[in-house]
Order: sequence, then C-alpha cells, then structure tokens
Amino acid sequence: MASLDGKIIVGSEEWCSFPDAGLPAIKARVDSGAATSALHAINIVPFERDGRPWVSFEVHPIQGDRSVVVRHEAPVIAQREVRSTSGAEERRYVIRERLVLGEQSWDVELTLANRDAMGYRMLLGRQAMVGRILVDPAGSHHLRQISPEECLALYADSRKRKDGLRIVLLASNPDLYSNRRLIEAGEERGHQMQFLNIRQCYIRLDPRNPEVHYRGGDVLGSVDAVIPRIRPSVTFFGCAVTRQFESMGVQVLNSAQAIAASRDKLFASQEFVRAGLNMPITGFADSPLDTVDLIRMVGGAPLIVKLLEGAQGKGVVLAETQKAAESVINALQSLDANLLVQEFIKEAGGTDLRCFVVGGKVVAAIERRAAEGEYRANLHQGGTARMVQLEAAEKQMALKACKALGLDVAGVDILRSHRGPLLLEVNSSPGLEGIEGATGMDLAGKMIQRLERKLGWERPVARPDAAALP
Repeated sequence: MASLDGKIIVGSEEWCSFPDAGLPAIKARVDSGAATSALHAINIVPFERDGRPWVSFEVHPIQGDRSVVVRHEAPVIAQREVRSTSGAEERRYVIRERLVLGEQSWDVELTLANRDAMGYRMLLGRQAMVGRILVDPAGSHHLRQISPEECLALYADSRKRKDGLRIVLLASNPDLYSNRRLIEAGEERGHQMQFLNIRQCYIRLDPRNPEVHYRGGDVLGSVDAVIPRIRPSVTFFGCAVTRQFESMGVQVLNSAQAIAASRDKLFASQEFVRAGLNMPITGFADSPLDTVDLIRMVGGAPLIVKLLEGAQGKGVVLAETQKAAESVINALQSLDANLLVQEFIKEAGGTDLRCFVVGGKVVAAIERRAAEGEYRANLHQGGTARMVQLEAAEKQMALKACKALGLDVAGVDILRSHRGPLLLEVNSSPGLEGIEGATGMDLAGKMIQRLERKLGWERPVARPDAAALP
C-alpha cells in the first residue's frame, strides 16, 4: 500500500467499505473540494430509539444495479443544510460510521442523500481525509481493485426481497426514461412492478367478474395500483383500460376521467375559466366564415394556433401576421381539425414554467427556455431548463388547475406576463427526464410514495422499537 509520512495515498476513486453498515465494498469519488462525505441512501425514515433520534435507510451499493439493497439503521448525530450540484439546498441527516480504506480504519461523518444522478455511490470529502490521506488526482484504485463479479459475490446475501405492493405501469414504451424511472423507483421501495403495453391489453365487461387480459390470454390477477402513462394517440383506449381497473377496485394514479379531461384542451380550458384561473385569451370556432373575427377576438396577430390534440409542443403554430393566421386556420379547418386560437404573450420571451404537482403539492418547478429561433419552450423542441422558485400565486394556480381536472399528478405549464401568471395547459403524463435532470429530485419516487399513501401502505418496520417520529 502506498503511503507517505504515515498517510495513505489514494487516487481520484477508491474502493471503501463500511463493515458495520453491511457494506463490504462501495466505490467512492475522492474529492478534496467537498467538505463533507456523502453516502447514497434511499427510503430514509427517521425514528426514535431510547429517546434519541435514529434514521433507517437503504443503499444500492453497486452503481446501476438496483437488485442489491442493504438496509441499515444508525443514530443521527446532526442535520445539515447541504447545497446539491443543481444549486438546491436540502436538509440531510448526518451519521457516523467506521470507514475501512486499505489497511486502516477510522470513524467518518456521512450525510445521507440520493446519489442516483451521480457517478458514484459515495463521495469522500476532505473532513474525512485530514491528517490521514494524500490524493493523487491523476491515479485511481491505488489501494484495492474489485471486479464486477467479485462485487456481486460480496453482496450475494443482499438481493432485494419483494414484500411491497403489486403496481402496474400502463404505458407504451418500456424504454422511455420516465417509464424506466418509475419502474426503478417502485422496485427501490420494495414493490413488484409490472409494465403493460396499453395496446396489448383487452378487457372483459361483466358486472360479476370484470377482467383485464394481456397478450392473448393472461388474466391479470391481484393488482394493488396502476400508474397510467397514456400517449395522446391512444388516449381513448388507454382511458378505457384505466377505467376497467378502476371498476375492479384498483387504485390509480390519475383517473381515466381526469386524463380524458386533460387531453381535451377545449374542455380543460373551459374548466379553468370556470375555476377563475387566468389564461391567455383563447378562441374556438368551427366555420371558416368566422376566421377574421376569431383572430380579432384574441387581439390579432401574432397569435398561437393549437390543435386540440397534441403534446410536447407538437400541433402548435405561431402565426406572425394576419394573413398567415388566416391561412393556417382555414387550412386546418378544411382538414376538419379542431383547433384553438390563442393570444401570443410576447413578454414571456420564449420561456414558461413547468410545475410538477403530486398529491396536491407542487414538489418541483423549472423554467424552460426555447431554443434560438424557436418560440416553444418544450424540452422536446430543443429548449433548456433550470430550477426556479415559484411565486405564491403561481403555486396556487398550479394546484387549482389540477383540482379543476381532478388530477393527482400533473405537469402544469404557466407563463409569466405583465398581468400576472397565465395558465397554458396541464399534462396528465408529465415527462420526468428534463425536470429530474434540472432539479436533481427523485420525482418518480414521489409518485410511488403518493400511491402508497392513497393505499394506506406503510413500509414494514425492521425493529419493533423503531417508532416513527411525527
């Protein structure tokens, strides 16, 4: 083992172990620029033991492998405000564990945080190194090298048990980031997750024995909950299957009725007006004879033309002149397309707010900015995103919009204007990639937790004396 003046020489990454926590091997990023060390932790639950604060948590010690989970409990020695890489401040629990590095061991302080978005399950900060470690930033694995096979063998007894709920993800593409994250988040919390392709489901309507079948005959048995993630192109059938699960007494995260309401932009807009929510002035007509007055109604050009069915910025056109507006509207009406004509909010400057609502709370928000030469701020259209703090009126608008449609989970899009926040639309299947990337938050996990609360499910407590704190 390399050493100098009694100090260990380590590279920029090293294999560590925390034997008292059941972690025989975990790869750490060595970073003298960070003050505190951090350990990847999920399902963090505080409780009290013998009058002292403790915390239980789970660790996926192998990067990219959620089949291995180690559960541990430790006394809380402090709570600390830490600024994440995304710039958000979060309050973390601090514990103390015995670190083994090479042939030496000593106690270190660790903050607990979900490090799924990071490249390493552990960060070794300078407070743990003082007087003990010298860093060779150009090197790595000076002390120990472990192959993937050896690492799995060390955790052979830590394969995840299935003692949770059976949750179905009803969607179209299992490889989509949002769907993968929801499967991972459910499995992290010990649930049995099953992906169902909407188009391969079919239903039996029978008041005595309603059923959902899958792929040519498999009857879906006991299901606790369904997460519908329905593409606009399969809204009708997807809502029918979701409604069937509801009729069977299965809990759903967003009802079929709420999803259908959100997909009908005209109906949704009428509900928003009924709820007293400010929107860009919007017009709707069926006859080409009304085109000129329709344009005048919303303040003239430039204006936005929206198809009633569309998502991710598709089916949205900016008409910059009166003539262009008339041409676009008449062309779409000649194709029997239903459309809305909407006031263009110039001062928004190609930006909007995406508010992520779960269970009646705004849990995350980002500002999306359109790409150069583009007016749509959707990330799928090349826009960029950054985390943002919402004003009270913006939060209230997002919550009222979800309540108006009966949505439990939604992405609410808002414009900032000279006359205050204006509601654009509500997405009942909001994407997770952009907003999780911009905020560093585990929004998929929050969706799973919402289902748990709706079902009254609680994580089994490992120790009978581990009473949860209020």
